[in-house]
Amino acid sequence: MSNMIEVTDINFEQAVVQSDRPVLVDFWAPWCGPCKTVAPMLEAIADEFGDELTIAKVNVDDSPDVTAKMRIRGIPTLALFQDGGVIAQKTGAGSLSELRTFVKGNL
Repeated sequence: MSNMIEVTDINFEQAVVQSDRPVLVDFWAPWCGPCKTVAPMLEAIADEFGDELTIAKVNVDDSPDVTAKMRIRGIPTLALFQDGGVIAQKTGAGSLSELRTFVKGNL
């Protein structure tokens, strides 16, 4: 798992918003079935794009402030941050191919 980090309400600003490289944030929960489907795909994306971006995982149950601030309504939600703001966002599991296209199309 290269370039994958756990992020919480406490370190979100520093780890994601202030990052000098793009960060793909996965908003997830341990009880979410589709989130479990996305997890190995994110590991593959981390391996493939590890030189270009960081992947951050935010457990919505443990980080209610960030979840509310980002207006996360469904999970999994993936938000791609660059230069301090969200440049792309998608909700739902999808396939590895769709995830790869989402990342490539927004980097």
